[in-house]
Amino acid sequence: MSGVTIEGLTVLRQDTPMVAPIDLVIEPGRTLAIIGESGSGKTLTAKSLVGLLPRGFHASGTATIGGSKIGLDAAASAWRGVRGRTVALLLQDPFTSLSPVHRCGAQIAWTIEAAEARKLPRGEKEAAVAARLAEVKLPAEVARAYPHQLSGGMRQRVAIAAALAANPLLLIADEPTTALDASNQAEILDLLRTIQRERDLCVILISHDLGLVRGRTDDVLVMRHGEVVERGATSSVLADPQHPYTKALFEADPVLAVGPIAPAESAERSVRGERTPLTVSAVGITKHFGDRTVLDDVSLHIAPGEIAGVVGESGSGKSTLARCIAGLEREDGGVITFAGTELEPGRGSRTPSQMQIVFQDPYSSLNPMMSIGAILREALGVAGRSSNEVPVLLETVGLPAEFARKRPAELSGGQRQRIAIARALAPQPQLLICDESVSALDVSVQAQILALIMRLREELGIAVLFISHDLAVVRMLADSVTVLWNGRVVESGTCDQVLSAPRHEYTALLVAAAHRENTAHHGNEPHV
Repeated sequence: MSGVTIEGLTVLRQDTPMVAPIDLVIEPGRTLAIIGESGSGKTLTAKSLVGLLPRGFHASGTATIGGSKIGLDAAASAWRGVRGRTVALLLQDPFTSLSPVHRCGAQIAWTIEAAEARKLPRGEKEAAVAARLAEVKLPAEVARAYPHQLSGGMRQRVAIAAALAANPLLLIADEPTTALDASNQAEILDLLRTIQRERDLCVILISHDLGLVRGRTDDVLVMRHGEVVERGATSSVLADPQHPYTKALFEADPVLAVGPIAPAESAERSVRGERTPLTVSAVGITKHFGDRTVLDDVSLHIAPGEIAGVVGESGSGKSTLARCIAGLEREDGGVITFAGTELEPGRGSRTPSQMQIVFQDPYSSLNPMMSIGAILREALGVAGRSSNEVPVLLETVGLPAEFARKRPAELSGGQRQRIAIARALAPQPQLLICDESVSALDVSVQAQILALIMRLREELGIAVLFISHDLAVVRMLADSVTVLWNGRVVESGTCDQVLSAPRHEYTALLVAAAHRENTAHHGNEPHV
């Protein structure tokens, strides 16, 4: 099987260059990593190779895949014969690529039947689906499940099975592990590596995580503002980066071994039992989805001005806990109090000035048809504040007043997340809930948002519930940490206590998995 040759790949938005001409070659069985910040052009590069550029963008150049050549400016009808059969795209969020109303097996079968251009008899179809699931290390009964019934890692395995069901020659994986915990990230990428070698696939891995790139990719392109600033063998580039931008990415990357950077006095303020009542106290929280127990006797306490981290793998219950506290889910048992007052389950007993939530993907939570100013004026109006305070909100999150005239699509991922935080601050809440709110951002932008959260805590005295699967980020930011596993609290305490000397076996496994990624990143020992 011949490999992939890209010549003169260029992306324009109207007449403005967004990606400068790129030439590259990927041999069969090899993986090319493309890394860079939000807005660097890495995802535009990937989407131009499957004919899925957003409206208003167009590509030029050629791609030769498996001996077949296609112009990157080809019509949509030409791309329909390429997508799936020649090139497959694996997205960051499997919910984006999987239908929520169809069983997983049916979705894998669609790709198989499309590739074979025929309807398969039931027995043959079931056997083919089971074989694809087995390839991604899932049992055949997963075929009968809906995506929402699976954990994040299992959903991404189903998405991989569906993407590869038509036997493509090139797989483009765009941030495929961003929302997963460290152990699941490693498992998914190692699974892709194994399948790639078995199939002799060409793979392009889009990522902002330098640690995940090392040991799992052969070559790397580093992009900035639509241009390739450095390229070469992954081991060489990451061991000795030459370009100042590549070096800056390394310096911004959080490392688990680094101690907390929150001011020491913040932890002193958070000591339980002093005269100020806890901002939030959740005691004995239980939650069931059907016959599945998602939260089992979970307790969490957050003092005024404290940043409390909650960590755990996909499916551990951490987001459900946050949603119960915010009133977006109704707990089945337990008591949640706010500033000493008991809250009833659901939104009815919460006020905007008590708590606000910031989600992982700001683009999904911001109305794309509204300007930033209109979004913030709406939030101020709900809080009974003057619309004239829009510039003040923007200044609070480090953005200039002229951003009020922009729309979400005109902003980078980090800028959109700042807007989401500004909107959450409009009611002047006492508690800010951040649910994986930096996991989709590249390391330098992530560092900026973390610094913003810490500054808001210091300036506003706001308490923060920080949900994450990234132990290094929690270590940098939080005063305390609670570890969830299968819906139960297995360990809690200060970040230094829990992450430096874990007492529970599960916490130790999480820390070990995070350490492996960090040491692989920094090259202190061979990647395991």
